[in-house]
Amino acid sequence: MKLLLLLTLVGLAQGFQTRVPLRKMKSLRQRLQERGLLESYLKQHPYNLAAKYFPGIAVEPLENYMDDEYFGTISIGTPAQEFTVVFDTGSSNLWVPSVFCSSPACRNHNRFNPAESSTFLSTNDTLFIAYGTGSMTGILGYDTVNVAGINVRNQIFGLAETEPGDFFYYTPFDGILGLAFPSIASSGATPVFDNMMVENLVDRHLFSVYLSRDSEAGSFVLFGAIDPYYTTKGISWIPLSAETYWQIAMESVSFNGAPVACSLGCQAIVDTGTTLLAVPIRAFRTLMRLLGANSSGEISCEAVSNLPSLIFHIHGREFPVPPRAYVLRSNGYCTLGLQGMDVPTEEGELWILGDVFIREYYVIFDRANNKVGLSQLP
Repeated sequence: MKLLLLLTLVGLAQGFQTRVPLRKMKSLRQRLQERGLLESYLKQHPYNLAAKYFPGIAVEPLENYMDDEYFGTISIGTPAQEFTVVFDTGSSNLWVPSVFCSSPACRNHNRFNPAESSTFLSTNDTLFIAYGTGSMTGILGYDTVNVAGINVRNQIFGLAETEPGDFFYYTPFDGILGLAFPSIASSGATPVFDNMMVENLVDRHLFSVYLSRDSEAGSFVLFGAIDPYYTTKGISWIPLSAETYWQIAMESVSFNGAPVACSLGCQAIVDTGTTLLAVPIRAFRTLMRLLGANSSGEISCEAVSNLPSLIFHIHGREFPVPPRAYVLRSNGYCTLGLQGMDVPTEEGELWILGDVFIREYYVIFDRANNKVGLSQLP
């Protein structure tokens, strides 16, 4: 028994080498709000979360990252140049600002300088990602990317030359590291985790995510391992319904024992790059009404303790999200952590299970078996 415990501890110690700590910081929305810029921004840029997932072209609305609060650090080049990034399971490209970018947003962030890296390889290939506020354009290059001590050599990444909108100036992150599948990568770029697998840099072809609640520290992305500390309640494995995003099938959503949405089945994407629960418009209106929220999503803080859990029925199991998770408190006000999204797809309704959901579960993204694992947290 003691030997087994020792081996477990040794395995965990080795796993720490692949663990990226995530810092919880003020979101872009909070930063804009503090500067009195949020209202004008939202008027200029109507929010369309759906465009991230079904763009027609490579469109990824910048606003998807407005509420992100979890960021990690990577480095690129030799010697290393550090960047703060969103680890985003809803996209597949890695890109950071470059010294070739003169946009105000680039000047306010860390910028990659290829001339200062002895391992950088240039290409003539370009990268274009359209956002709701403009477009990010740049060039593709290869260099060593260090993620939590893992050196991924000859990793292709985007060097931004233009970034959309003045408001990107206020984002708390420099770039984005996508963790979805190669099939949705812009310009056919190989994602970072795919190269980790090909080069045998991880023990297992999976990564796992823990997001702390409220202001708690300890959030992380763990590459190549599952931390048993977070799986004491067991793991429910759910097969993917598509190998693009981390997309799964749901049977229904209920509360108080009655179905309230997705009654004929629907699709859901588990996305660390989206903070809220994104809900089809019809279901969103139903939930707003049943939960007693006004048109702005505000709800009485006194009523929260009496609200039921939202139950997500997935692969024959129930996954509850309690009101303390789906009601967000800020400055004495309470709002529902839901947002409406209208996406007609061939598979039916689409839900996005963002950080509101993920904070309740230790989530394992298993590329070897094309499954998502969920383990309920205490």
